[in-house]
Parts: sequence; structure tokens; C-alpha cells
Amino acid sequence: MSHSNRTPEPGGTVADAVKGNWVDRIAPPATRPYLRLSRADRPIGTWLLLMPCWWGVALAAAADRPRPEDLWIAAGCAIGAWLMRGAGCTWNDITDREFDARVARTRSRPIPSGQVTVKQAAAWMVVQSLIAAAILFSFDISAIALGIASLGLVAIYPFAKRFTWWPQVFLGLAFNWGALLAWAAHAGSLGWPPVLLYLSGIAWTLFYDTIYAHQDKEDDALIGVKSTARLFGARTGPWLGLFLLLTVGLMTLAVLAALLPGDDPLALALGLVAPWALGWHLLWQLRQLDTEDPDVCLRLFRANRDAGLLAALFLAAAALA
Repeated sequence: MSHSNRTPEPGGTVADAVKGNWVDRIAPPATRPYLRLSRADRPIGTWLLLMPCWWGVALAAAADRPRPEDLWIAAGCAIGAWLMRGAGCTWNDITDREFDARVARTRSRPIPSGQVTVKQAAAWMVVQSLIAAAILFSFDISAIALGIASLGLVAIYPFAKRFTWWPQVFLGLAFNWGALLAWAAHAGSLGWPPVLLYLSGIAWTLFYDTIYAHQDKEDDALIGVKSTARLFGARTGPWLGLFLLLTVGLMTLAVLAALLPGDDPLALALGLVAPWALGWHLLWQLRQLDTEDPDVCLRLFRANRDAGLLAALFLAAAALA
């Protein structure tokens, strides 16, 4: 099925939003364009931004010991992920408004469809960022510094597809920063385990966002937008297999670096299940993949919430062991 045949949905809804989502059903009409800018009608991005945060705090707690403040770190990261994903998507829509107007899947977004102006979108981006900053400043000073440093990656990402065939790398750098930040919020410093976890997350992002990008490859080719989906083409399968192996291997090294120095074999065993549970889910996705079917690509992309949660669950179990 050709992705370019999709048309904007009626009533201001966005073409690739989950049908019957809460924004379209119950949100006050005046708020809907802003919630759509934040992708509140498409929550998968928030989950994908949140998962590395939960991995980071859980692995840090497993390496040290759980603390009461870890609950706030996990909750604060969840709220912050929603806000910063919303601010990042708003910035992305501002910078990509001309491209979005030329792509079937995105021309129904609030800015190209005329639901909001650029100035209104910019104001909404600032509001979300300020609330997220208030949460960030409740963390350790090292986490605060890391949070501020991430803004450069967020700012650069929307432009990456204009100058590189690997924009998914820039997305991975930004989306997995929470692994470093959440570890630092617990531990007060960094080390090899969070760095390896961060690299694992980048490989995971290359996996799922290449699948996602296959939805737009026809339109992207017409307007000159680059992506790993266009770069890999028919060789996507082997490349995704490589990213799968990197995801599992790097997360395994992160767990070993964090927990092997300790004397708790149960925590180590549970921690080591995390990358392999994630890896099996990615293998299932790879076997289901049809890069020529946009609906399959979108379904598998969304399935990465469950893949990330599997890893988070076992890392949390390791922390509580």
C-alpha cells in the first residue's frame, strides 16, 4: 500500500494518530491543536523517550541500592518525558512545517493544516520547556547539568535529515540522554555503565526509527529528505539485525559493568535478562517486518513501548532483588 495515498483526516485530527484517542474524544476543543503539537494523541514517542530514563535509574539502583528518592526520579522523568517530548515535537513541527505540508502523513498536523500559527506553537513550546525545567531542577546538580546539555541535541535533530543520511543517529543521541541523566540523578556522577546503556539505546533507536522512516520513504525521496530507510532500502533487514545485536550487546555490557563488581548473583541474573528480553522482542519485530507496508511499519514501531518496558521491568527487579 502506498503511503503517499493517505490524506488528512477530517475534523482537525492527525492522520497517523491512534484512532479514537483521548485528545480527539474528550479534550476541550481549544486545547486540541496544542495537545496535537505535543503528540498527546500519539503517546508512543513519550514512552520511547521515557524508557532509557527508567533503565538508567533502575540500573543505578541495582548497582548501589534503591532509595526513596528513586520513586521521584522515575515519576519526574515520566512527567518530564511527556513535556520535553511535547516541546521537542513542537520545535520539530515549527522547523519542518514546509516539509510537513508536502507529505501525506504529516500535512494534517496543526501548523501546516492551519490549526495554530507558528507564534502560538513557539509560545506553547516555551511553556512546556519551563515546566520541564522546574522538574529538572529538583534533581542532583549533575543531572541538571546533563539536562541543560541535552538542549543542543534537541535543537539540532530536526535539521539532521537535511544534511545526513543518518538522522536517526541524532534522534538516538537526544532520545536516550535520559539514561545518563537518570543514572546521575541517583548516583550523582557518571561512569561506564550509563554510557554503555546510552549507546545501547542509540542502537535501539536506529532499529525502531528506521522502521518508522519506511512509512515516508516515497515522499522523502520526492522532497529530498534523507533517512536510514532510504539509505538501506532493500538491505534494511541486515542493518536492523546489526542494530539488534548492538542493542543487546551494549546493554549486556552495561549490566555487567554495573553489577558484576557486586556480590548479588540474583540481581546480576535478573539484570542480564533485561537485554535479552528486549532482544527477543526486536527479533520478533524483524520477523514481522514488511518495509513496503506502512501500516505494518507503524504497528511495529509502536510495539517498541513493550520492548522497552520488558528491559525496564527486569532492571527494576534487579534493583529490588
